Amino acid sequence: MYIGLGIVLLVLGLILALDVITVDLDFVNDGALGTILIVAGVLAIVLSLLYAPPWRRGPRETVVHHRDDPRI
Repeated sequence: MYIGLGIVLLVLGLILALDVITVDLDFVNDGALGTILIVAGVLAIVLSLLYAPPWRRGPRETVVHHRDDPRI
C-alpha cells in the first residue's frame, strides 16, 4: 500500500526538483521541496518493503507432498 504512495511522492519530487513545473510561491523553494518529497518517497518504499508481512512477500520455501498410494 505504501509503495504506491512512495512512487507518487518520488515522481512529484522529481518533477519539482528537475524544474519540470515551477511553483511561483515566495515561501516555497522548488528544489528543497522536491528533495524532501524524493527522500520521503524513497523512505516510504524502503520501509514498506522492510515491514511487509511475510504473506505479502511470497513463499520462501516450496512444500511438495508425495502420496504413497497410487489409487489416490
